[in-house]
Amino acid sequence: MKYLLDTHTFLWILFDDNNLSEKVKVIIRDLENEIYVSVISYWEISLKFAVGKLELEGITPDELLIQAEQIGIQTLEISKEDASTFYNLPKMKHKDPFDRLIIWQAINRNIILISKDKEMKDYQKFGLKSLWK
Repeated sequence: MKYLLDTHTFLWILFDDNNLSEKVKVIIRDLENEIYVSVISYWEISLKFAVGKLELEGITPDELLIQAEQIGIQTLEISKEDASTFYNLPKMKHKDPFDRLIIWQAINRNIILISKDKEMKDYQKFGLKSLWK
């Protein structure tokens, strides 16, 4: 199976896996699964780090790429199809542009999104497959 990590899930995997549900831990450890983090998450982390809204434990955002690779997390690039069809994502309560593009990537590519964000579930009726517990 293919899974896309929400930004907070990615950071919890790296820094505090006690925040993860047991189901998520099992999925991430299963070598048969393909685990992705969106390039959007790296952008979000870098932006928040730069403006002082996010602290990382002794590393900089660019070092996250290496850490992700070391534990088998692949990077999901934004395709021209992701970008050009983004307008198809209905406008809902969820306004965060980073989350909205990650949601669209998951829908557009038929990948299961791993997120604790309850507002994302509103997109299930538009094709989002997500899980947490």
